[in-house]
Amino acid sequence: MKPIVAIVGRPNVGKSTLFNKLVGDRVAIVDDQPGVTRDRLYRETEWNGKEFVLVDTGGLEPRNNDFMMTKIKQQAEVAMNEADVILFVVDGKGGLNPLDEEISYILRKKNKPVVLCVNKIDNFLSQQDDIYDFWGLGFEHLVAISGEHKVNLGDMLDMVVDLIDQVDTHEEVEDGLKIAIIGRPNAGKSSLVNRLSGEERTIVSDIAGTTRDAIDTLIEFDGNKYLLIDTAGIRRKSKIEESLEYYSVLRAIKTIKRADVCLWMLDGSEGLTEQDKRIAGIAFEEKKPIIIVINKWDAVPNKDGKTMKKMREELYAELPFLSYAPIEFVSALTGQRTTKLLEHAEMIFAEYNKRISTGLLNTVIKEAVIMNNPPTRKGRVVKVNYATQISTAPPRFVLFCNYPELIHFSYSRYIENKLREAFGFEGSPIDIIFEKKHD
Repeated sequence: MKPIVAIVGRPNVGKSTLFNKLVGDRVAIVDDQPGVTRDRLYRETEWNGKEFVLVDTGGLEPRNNDFMMTKIKQQAEVAMNEADVILFVVDGKGGLNPLDEEISYILRKKNKPVVLCVNKIDNFLSQQDDIYDFWGLGFEHLVAISGEHKVNLGDMLDMVVDLIDQVDTHEEVEDGLKIAIIGRPNAGKSSLVNRLSGEERTIVSDIAGTTRDAIDTLIEFDGNKYLLIDTAGIRRKSKIEESLEYYSVLRAIKTIKRADVCLWMLDGSEGLTEQDKRIAGIAFEEKKPIIIVINKWDAVPNKDGKTMKKMREELYAELPFLSYAPIEFVSALTGQRTTKLLEHAEMIFAEYNKRISTGLLNTVIKEAVIMNNPPTRKGRVVKVNYATQISTAPPRFVLFCNYPELIHFSYSRYIENKLREAFGFEGSPIDIIFEKKHD
């Protein structure tokens, strides 16, 4: 496995800004409110050909027992335990803080290589005096940097790479099937990740919107590897008053783009909302394979043998564009049917990458056209001549005809249904394009 480098420090010393500069993307949420970065955030990066995983953690306040701060502390603790090298970030402008001393005490107990990063030093000559106090924390490796202005980051990374070379790192593992777990706040996404990974990887609480960043968790099940991506709960636009929530929505959309398969979670005890439909729409527009997961099934009252069937029918009636998506009923809390989701994700990913031979495809299309000819318009008869599959993930088919502009959406849907009847494609979107026949 690639070495892990964790960024730790008290709130508001610039950890997320540093993280963003190092990975070259706006991944961590940067905001002046303390406690904004709540969960660990993982990204791969490299320096001088040396690849490693950088982990951004929530701000550490050892004496603050506020619920969220306690949870952040636990998360940072896990990140430090996982890390091969730790970047301990302090605020050079603000000076040495008693909290820095408490954190340095925690770090020394970890017995891990630490690089003390004195941040917000934009001008080394004029700010030299701001740095000396930090030597008193007792760390061998100290470097003055400015994350915001990328000052001295090269020297810092040189130290990191040197320390990595001195540490035994685990053997490399391949990332598995990337599964994005999407849904509105409180649908139980983090609980599902925790259930599948068997470790408290993301903060789970009843406060809606606890997970603000997308978190990656690599797990193994039945010999297969899976990368679970727990997205920030997507909120209604009207509720996005803070820039913070806006970035969370953008990130959820980016996460869906990254994923191989989406698990779209609904709260079985609440039913479908307009917000749920919007989230499903994002995954649909990105042409991603999708499994609809009805969570909290154990909490649904008065269930009988027909409850599942009735809910399936109601969902498909509300979401006709997702009629191809399988529906699973689970409980992240009890673990009921949760591992079945991984098997199902493997299966629909295979459907998403399925390729149909041209001969077989044309036989099916020909039969479909004989059974139901494209409608005639203004005396013009549409003739479908030939079909071919041009790509997979998603499966994309081109049907050549004489008047593609006359093909109605409903006929395209009819062809899609016939392809699904013949070849399956469960859980996978299909793209059908009608093009002018070439002479």
